[in-house]
Amino acid sequence: MKIAKKVAIFLLIILIGMQFYRPEKNEADLETYVAAFEAETKPSEDVKMLLKTACYDCHSANTRYPWYNNIAPVSYWLDGHIEEGREHLDFSGWENYSDKKKDHKLEELIEEVEEGEMPLNSYTWTHKDAKLTEDQKKLLMDWAKEARSNYQLAVQQD
Repeated sequence: MKIAKKVAIFLLIILIGMQFYRPEKNEADLETYVAAFEAETKPSEDVKMLLKTACYDCHSANTRYPWYNNIAPVSYWLDGHIEEGREHLDFSGWENYSDKKKDHKLEELIEEVEEGEMPLNSYTWTHKDAKLTEDQKKLLMDWAKEARSNYQLAVQQD
């Protein structure tokens, strides 16, 4: 048997084996996974919808998974994106951030949206509703600026 055929068979066995060992899904209680964040920052219903469709999948404890997440290695790739997203900003862990960190996270949100870095292109390719229009970007950034002002006051008072 040629070496290429042996390598192909080996890789196929690995791929089949990967189907049985998937990463744990990022799924939390739908009622409470961003409750503290939304209660504190008071987004309008329109902003809540933008956050839900463009941000929460990668930046909270609950992800809406597409059907192809059931296929490895895609499941590992998506899991890596979610873990990295939550390392940068985790709306579900908002109550664990200091006021200074909350202010900084909202500042980063504004910068990322303004520069077109968020949501990621790889996300909007498969989630067309997450691609933000200029009006939606403005709405999201205006809300974040307003929410930031509360944290800036708290930081100044400390």
